[in-house]
Amino acid sequence: MINPQANNEQASGSPFRGRAPRIIIAGGGTGGHIFPAIAIANALKQQQPNTDILFVGAQGKMEMEKVPQAGYNILGLDIAGFNRSSLIKNISLPFKLIKSFFQVRTIINDFKPDAVVGVGGYSSFPVLRFAQSKGIATYIHESNSFAGKSNMMLGKKATKIFVASDGMEKFFPAEKLQITGNPVRTTIAQAKVSRREAIKFFGLDENKTTVLAVGGSLGARSINEALANSLHSFSGNNIQLIWQTGKTTAIEYKAKAEGYADVWISEFITQMEMAYAAADVVISRAGAMAVTELCVAGKPVIFVPFPFAAEDHQKVNAQHLVDKHAAFMVKDSEAADRLVNDVIKLAKDETMQQELKTNIKKLAITNADEIIAKEIISNMAP
Repeated sequence: MINPQANNEQASGSPFRGRAPRIIIAGGGTGGHIFPAIAIANALKQQQPNTDILFVGAQGKMEMEKVPQAGYNILGLDIAGFNRSSLIKNISLPFKLIKSFFQVRTIINDFKPDAVVGVGGYSSFPVLRFAQSKGIATYIHESNSFAGKSNMMLGKKATKIFVASDGMEKFFPAEKLQITGNPVRTTIAQAKVSRREAIKFFGLDENKTTVLAVGGSLGARSINEALANSLHSFSGNNIQLIWQTGKTTAIEYKAKAEGYADVWISEFITQMEMAYAAADVVISRAGAMAVTELCVAGKPVIFVPFPFAAEDHQKVNAQHLVDKHAAFMVKDSEAADRLVNDVIKLAKDETMQQELKTNIKKLAITNADEIIAKEIISNMAP
């Protein structure tokens, strides 16, 4: 059972008069949902130190590992999303959804939150839906330029909806929208790591141009295949590689990278501030959070948008930067033929790198987490 009276000391200047405000943050599934959620939690604790925060995620998903690593408690729901590749795997879906609502009811009745924040992912919907039925204030953070169906349904009764950009009135009630940008991990937003320190962290050579390749926490096959087939091209051009493969087929790519001293490879990079600091050029998917972090880091980037994202929103995200001469883009279908050649060309063109850096930095928002936390706290105050 959860103790709703825990951490009940009054912070100096607190408007809560001797009790700790209690907030549930629900969602996860990918780093693009988890890391903004943790950033919001950190901002809430900074502005209201005695806040009790409980995360709710999906059993078996990466939030069950990453959230405790960040120092927060999390409870997991027995829930899953719709499986488009195997319809037979969806047979148990209605039962899992029903079970999750019973689990949510217990969690909310025990914890008694003052507010619930949804960041996207399977677990977000049942938690916010139940909270709304109980009259609890609910907040949504929609990081993408195209809102998901669950968030659109929840938005009708949400207290406030935080979005990354304008034009979201087509998905949500206009009067509930607040443009905040996307929260970025403090370690990235306030990074003070030097390139030399970062290169040393990865055991690489600071005299070589460094390419960072990230396809998201689950990996990107088109990016991984293009790199795996051309590792000799990097070493032949005096370029070294920091390569996050994602978990799905990490073993396969680690085997292909054996023998290349100028390749650092792992399924996941925990300290992304080090990776960004080390990188001269970046290859990345174009999810909302990847785009946001790269704007803050101010790195020359070639985006390879995931082609099956809803309404092709990753291409929209990338094109927005391409139009401002702040990034380049290679289609997923063209990655095998073009990606490595384009990356090597950019890695050798310091003038173009500087132009991209200058333009992408203009798009950076570093305090979205503070804006969101301030809004939630001010609305909860008695």
